Amino acid sequence: MNGARFVADETLAGQRADAAATGLMPELSRSQAQKLIESGHIRVNGRICTNNLRLRAGDLIEAELPQPEPAAAQPQDIPLDIVYEDDDLIVVNKPQGMVVHPAAGNPDGTLVNALLAHCGGSLSGIGGVMRPGIVHRIDKNTSGLLIVAKNDVAHRRLAAQIKAHSFTRIYEAVVLGRLRDDSGTVDAPLGRDARHRKRMAVTEKNSRSAVTHYRVIARYRGFTHVELRLETGRTHQIRVHMAHIGHPIAGDDVYGPPKQPAGLLGQCLHARTIGFIHPATEKYMEFTSPLPGYFTAFLAKLPEE
Repeated sequence: MNGARFVADETLAGQRADAAATGLMPELSRSQAQKLIESGHIRVNGRICTNNLRLRAGDLIEAELPQPEPAAAQPQDIPLDIVYEDDDLIVVNKPQGMVVHPAAGNPDGTLVNALLAHCGGSLSGIGGVMRPGIVHRIDKNTSGLLIVAKNDVAHRRLAAQIKAHSFTRIYEAVVLGRLRDDSGTVDAPLGRDARHRKRMAVTEKNSRSAVTHYRVIARYRGFTHVELRLETGRTHQIRVHMAHIGHPIAGDDVYGPPKQPAGLLGQCLHARTIGFIHPATEKYMEFTSPLPGYFTAFLAKLPEE
């Protein structure tokens, strides 16, 4: 077992125990945190608690994280676009259409399957049996850069940067409609959609703060090419935030209109730049991925404003 202890501050007061555990330990998904609470591996003030326990400032949260089990995913010889690699981490350029880790409906052919073949046993175990090494994710139909940890120390230090909002993540996207302002910020909390549990929504209920900064790169007739900088990194954050202000990502049939522009097989969203403090050398590193073919081909079709 790996142990961790936290004291709840004012920002955690009123939060559910499972939501707070996920925020304090970014390597845990919400469902993982809930299972650990239900099994007594996460306690509040030394007592077994429930997932919906509301925390108070000063509460002591103690977690015993089970040692990772052998990976259930199997190695597969799938080509990887590796931008950078050393003994602690890998930066990968993920193509649109590739799922990051196995899940229902996508048992193989994922980035994790490819990483297992490439790295063997040299991946962090913190992500558990299905997500070894995965520090953060990008959606199946989002292309671009993500970082993978090769050991637990690197994983924890990188996850801490994400939690502290010191992790640089810059995207490019094409959104529907004409953005009026040349730049702006969307500051709106995100939580599960009450009606569609697989979707996220702007809501005050059981939500977490989410901030996205945007800047217009170019305007086209009916579309806007934008740069987006994440201050936080919530699930589907950019997609939900842009839809919230009336400009969903082109090709996004989940948060946008059912009828999408021809030629797009998913949202036109690319994780262009990633920057972080290296967990071992403590030096800042930054990587940039050029726009992929599907993105540039779509831009080339757009009529000028």
